Amino acid sequence: MSAATAPAVGLAVDAVDADVHCAPTALTDLAPFMDRYWRGYIAEGGVALSPTQGGAYPPMAPTSLTPAARAVGSTPPTSVERLRAELLDPFAVRTAVLNCTTSFHCNRNPYYEAALTRAVNDWLRAEWLARDERLRMSMVVPTLDTAAAVAEIERIGDEPGVVQVLLPVRADAPWGNVRHRPILRAAAERGLVVGVHAWGRTGNAPTSSGMTRTYLEDYLANSQIVAQAQVTSLVTEGVFAELPDLRVSLLECGFSWLPTLLWRFDKDWKGVWREVPWLDRRPSEIVREHLRLTTSPAHLPAEPERARRALELFDAADVLLHASDHPHDHGPGGERLLAVLTDDERDRVLRGNATAWYQLDR
Repeated sequence: MSAATAPAVGLAVDAVDADVHCAPTALTDLAPFMDRYWRGYIAEGGVALSPTQGGAYPPMAPTSLTPAARAVGSTPPTSVERLRAELLDPFAVRTAVLNCTTSFHCNRNPYYEAALTRAVNDWLRAEWLARDERLRMSMVVPTLDTAAAVAEIERIGDEPGVVQVLLPVRADAPWGNVRHRPILRAAAERGLVVGVHAWGRTGNAPTSSGMTRTYLEDYLANSQIVAQAQVTSLVTEGVFAELPDLRVSLLECGFSWLPTLLWRFDKDWKGVWREVPWLDRRPSEIVREHLRLTTSPAHLPAEPERARRALELFDAADVLLHASDHPHDHGPGGERLLAVLTDDERDRVLRGNATAWYQLDR
């Protein structure tokens, strides 16, 4: 594929897609995968799913839906048939990793959250993986109860088709915090990637100084503030020193911020390395070994030469995973990205990197 024929807006033919969204139509879709108590809890308590994912994807926001998806009134696909028609078949997708963020914004009842995440996982396995061999899934886990999250990983983490443990980028404590270590260890022991995805529980402030006041500020916080804090936490708190086999993907969090973060990270580490004696090499080296980022959203300059220079600052061809982020729309950045890559680099970004990272050939 030449630069002249590069596909638009993050969509690509014959690619491995590392971030494809799906969602149940309503909690009734999940009821068959819940026991009698939780079915009653939902029905009698009037519990329902948020139509905007807790405000993350307002229906009329340009970023929430591509023009094609908006034309058919699409939300995240609710069935395999819809996903086939909208993405898998038109673009001949090799493999798609499903990310269902339905549980990210649920209430603060840890027992309900555990039941909901279990039901989402069983729904994904029965209604999606079992019906199309091109699909893989990120399993979701409760974030309010570490022991319950570990138990869920132990329950299905070895199942075929499960390639990732999905966590929200917004949490009440950074994922490098020692209290989260059992979750990361359980994933690493099973060869699962930990996927840290944009958004999360609405009650968690996205900035160190409190809540945001506009959707624009809130939206930007995913990559400009929260994702960088998570990277810094995972490295400085020694997660990768303790779990050398752990792989982490940042999903829908952008990537153009990474070079400046790594430059400052290395610089400051040289001066205060005694604070983190478990880091035996530059933070940038640790990040390049243990971290991957998805291509959508791609915030790049419009000028090809400047876009190319931006990618060369952080070995983009080795650390980026193609993602359509279907059905969301992040503008022409994906087109700009693919247009300035060489043929070999484009093949790695579209297929090779994700195949190796998620061990899809096994």
